[in-house]
Amino acid sequence: MTDILDYEKLNTRLAVDSTAFEQASPFPHIVIDGFLRADQAEALLSEFTKPPQDGGKWNEYTHYNERKSGLTRMDAMGSATRSIIDELSSDKFLNWLSGISGVQSLLADPDLDGGGLHEIKPGGFLNMHTDFLSHTKRPQWRRELNLLLYLNKDWQSNWHGELELWDDQMKSQAASIEPVFNRCVIFHTTEKSFHGHPVPLVCPDGVTRKSLALYYFSDAGAPLKLVPTHYKAKPEESTLHHALVAMDRWLVRGYSYLKRYTPLNDRFMSKLMRRKSD
Repeated sequence: MTDILDYEKLNTRLAVDSTAFEQASPFPHIVIDGFLRADQAEALLSEFTKPPQDGGKWNEYTHYNERKSGLTRMDAMGSATRSIIDELSSDKFLNWLSGISGVQSLLADPDLDGGGLHEIKPGGFLNMHTDFLSHTKRPQWRRELNLLLYLNKDWQSNWHGELELWDDQMKSQAASIEPVFNRCVIFHTTEKSFHGHPVPLVCPDGVTRKSLALYYFSDAGAPLKLVPTHYKAKPEESTLHHALVAMDRWLVRGYSYLKRYTPLNDRFMSKLMRRKSD
């Protein structure tokens, strides 16, 4: 079996990377290029655009604060993709993540709630936000880390799509990370970790921004308050835009409560939206 990650390389640089993670601005994070072994990154990309194996379709996340597609169903993914997600959910990898971040007893998400494969088409975007902080269906789980693995070859900077990291008051941008092939970004997820790519993509037709998103949790031992995704406009954006971002934020909050306390889920909502558009 081909190794998916070069653990020898990752562990050799662990001390340096953990320090870099802790000291990063505006919040703990690290960028690692060449994250997967090259053949594994190529296999993941090759399966990315194939239709879901269960005959379904990708979820559509379309509202004022975002426009993207996602696939969260492991049984709908290709074998290489499943193997990579399994490796990135393994005890060995979780131990390495703990070493990088200092967060102990990490849990991988078997539901891929909000995670999985993400795709942004021309015109798509994701406004600045902090992520939901407790699992939708596992209320004792506190979200701790995000892992974003980008799969975009020959990405051009004038297409936009950079991952922006902002300070905790959303007053200034502290980092901009291009979503280039086999680049991994890991960051601590808190109520102050504002991130996103709010500038709509202007890549050519047929080109999309591709990524794998995985989220890691800890068990708080008791049910946590539901803290949904919190979108926020950038300071230079219009008053109207600020108002619409806030209005949509409350709609997302309501939907998050429905997801936790009813059978409603993203797959059902995507089907409903597609039906309305037909």
